[in-house]
Amino acid sequence: MKLTCLSRGSSVLKTFYLWDPGLVPQLRTSATLSRVGVSQAAAELQQYCMQNACKDALLVGVPAGSNPFREPRSCALL
Repeated sequence: MKLTCLSRGSSVLKTFYLWDPGLVPQLRTSATLSRVGVSQAAAELQQYCMQNACKDALLVGVPAGSNPFREPRSCALL
């Protein structure tokens, strides 16, 4: 929950957050997690994309026989 007030003698708007009892344990848990740098994460993501590009249907395309979204063929009996 957020409480907002205007301080006296100043036009600065101050915002105070009322703490949720479950927030402190969550912040402690979050602080202990190991972090990965942005450049390292980007390099790993790029490597993953390059390794799996041959399996990507948007890049390679879908063979006509195995496309589940194609229109069903009609059968005409004469």
